[in-house]
Amino acid sequence: MTTRRTTRSRELLIPSDSVRLEGELVIPEGATGIVLFAHGSGSSRLSPRNRYVAQTLQQAGIGTALFDLLTDEEAADRENVFDIDFLAHRLADATRWLKANRDTNAYALAYFGASTGAAAALTAAAQDPAIRAVVSRGGRPDLALRHLAGVRAPTLLIVGGRDYGVIELNEKAYRLLHCEKSLKIVPRATHLFEEAGTLEQVAKLASEWFVRHFARPPAAGLSSDDPIVFSNRSEAGRMLAAALASYQGARVVVLGIARGGLPVAREVAEALGAPLDIVVVRKLGAPGQPELGIGAVVDGDHPRAIFNQEVIESLGVGDDYLNREIERQLKEIKRRELEYRGAQVAVPLAGKTVIVVDDGIATGSSVRAALRGARRAKPKQLILAVPVAPAETVEALRDDADHIVCLETPENFFAVGQFYRDFHQVSDGEVKQILAARRPTELTPHV
Repeated sequence: MTTRRTTRSRELLIPSDSVRLEGELVIPEGATGIVLFAHGSGSSRLSPRNRYVAQTLQQAGIGTALFDLLTDEEAADRENVFDIDFLAHRLADATRWLKANRDTNAYALAYFGASTGAAAALTAAAQDPAIRAVVSRGGRPDLALRHLAGVRAPTLLIVGGRDYGVIELNEKAYRLLHCEKSLKIVPRATHLFEEAGTLEQVAKLASEWFVRHFARPPAAGLSSDDPIVFSNRSEAGRMLAAALASYQGARVVVLGIARGGLPVAREVAEALGAPLDIVVVRKLGAPGQPELGIGAVVDGDHPRAIFNQEVIESLGVGDDYLNREIERQLKEIKRRELEYRGAQVAVPLAGKTVIVVDDGIATGSSVRAALRGARRAKPKQLILAVPVAPAETVEALRDDADHIVCLETPENFFAVGQFYRDFHQVSDGEVKQILAARRPTELTPHV
């Protein structure tokens, strides 16, 4: 016989960046903790599968917070759905909000992630040692590979027995987790667990996992030493410009990596009195897995592609596919450059000191492509300038730049968004607005 519990429910508006994330909070009487649901498509609170699991958790005395990581407008751009760092940033903001709210700050917290939301949950959990547990339903934990070793929260990966391909990706991620962990395969289930009785198994497994781990004290976590956190990209750009003051008055061109790097680059260009332009880099997606990067490509007078040879070899990607993917992404780059610049010409780089700026670096593949593309334009000097990056990534880029300026190289680096209070997705409209506001002298080709 199921015990009926008195519950409290309320609508949520969680502030993050410049938006408010809509959601629903339900807390049963005597709740042992609250589970935050993370879904990459932005429909966490409306997903019937998530709502079913949430109801099962509530019956077990666990609170649930179903909210959308993305607004409807953001979710319409499929790139946002696979931007794991951005999704993790949004989840971390919601976590901080619950910790600060007087109605919820006494509860232990855990994550339930589906699809790319599972990668976001693992990335956010790696940053926060207070998270009690993580459950992934049909998730893509492989998209958080570089964060998995840092996860301390007990993690349960649930995969459908007929979710071919995703099973192997979860098995790979499972091997890289160093925390208490379990991998459960639900027989006969496909990716969405639509088969009779399969979603019930997911809910039961998740409920048992959370009940068990909410009853335990939190595991020993990461260092509490906090590195600098920038208010937004503009503040980061002003701080970066101060570190680049010695280049003021020189023949400098500032290139912002679109889209996120452009607001940072704008502040640098204004402080140095230098022309501002963009560089558009596109990820090369793996066959059948466009979100899995196998390299990057940058256009311009000298198109340049770089490759993740290890991933290419492990997937058996052939030259014919690589050439088609490069051509496809170059066409997209040209389309974006035309949309961003309009009839404006690119600022020449030959013989200039070129400063390539981004809002931060994680793996470095996009930045490396941008640097190598700029190098082929024969600049006098090539500088890389970023507010934050892992020390090992900075070192790995030394051969691609003449000099690197990086304000912060924190030891516990999980995602660029970890170091910004406002890490909103820079829109195409914002890029065009920044470029349209350039001074007339910036638009005149230099000789």
